[in-house]
Amino acid sequence: MIMNDEVYEAYREAGALAKKMLHQGADLVKVGASLLEMVEVTEAMVVEEGADLAFPLNISFNEAAAHDTAMPGDERTFSSGDLVKVDLGVQIDGYIADTALTVDLGDHADLVEASRAALEAAIAVVRPGITTGEIGTIIQATIEEHGYKPVANLTGHGLGHYDLHASPTIPNIAMAGGAVIEEGMVFAIEPFATTGSGRISEGNRVEIYQQIAARPARLPSARRVLKIARPRRGLPFARRWVPGGKVDIGLMNLVQSGILHPFPVLHDVPGSFVSQAEHTLIVTADGCEVTTR
Repeated sequence: MIMNDEVYEAYREAGALAKKMLHQGADLVKVGASLLEMVEVTEAMVVEEGADLAFPLNISFNEAAAHDTAMPGDERTFSSGDLVKVDLGVQIDGYIADTALTVDLGDHADLVEASRAALEAAIAVVRPGITTGEIGTIIQATIEEHGYKPVANLTGHGLGHYDLHASPTIPNIAMAGGAVIEEGMVFAIEPFATTGSGRISEGNRVEIYQQIAARPARLPSARRVLKIARPRRGLPFARRWVPGGKVDIGLMNLVQSGILHPFPVLHDVPGSFVSQAEHTLIVTADGCEVTTR
């Protein structure tokens, strides 16, 4: 991708808006508040600002690390003791900003600080010539210094044009080598710190999907899903965004046909807690510019 002035400004504009909306949305996370209302209000604010969502607002509780969002008719509320990851993606003309923070409704300040400090330590070393393995080494060391484990099988990722998971991949653990960082790269760094096993697994529930193939669908419910998916140009969408009945039948048909990819909720072991921090940055000649700070 060519980083001309227009592309650069689109990334910066998306980043500034994502920062603003993330913090406004996170302010709605309060004990007793409705998860569904918080998600719908935050997503609507992004659209009202003239932008669009790069993915459904992720709200992941406690041991859940990623890929959770409100269900249709979701009756969940935020409770005292919860550790809530708020992960927001904003896109302007397909140029994406991805940012996240953790809201502590309990006594998890040290765990929240572990992921935040790891993110800042990683950003501080980003420059052309460093490798992604070196970034992962710093993330792991910082989280372990705080007494926690990094989540080994979650990573940061490049942000391309309508591409949420482009290269390079940014590990959260130490590794040899990796991609060499170059000027003009755009990517998100997102350390996860956990009190659990340090590895996440897929749950049974799926709320988020992505279209990965362009083929016709026969079922009316599947065609209704595709009316939501196609304008996304490969960016993820939420099950609750699809109107009408028999949505799950349509989704299942499209997954089985290889047209949609599901994103199950990802979680560490039951009873554990996971924190997350994330920023998007553009690599410059002598460092980086954080678009979401």
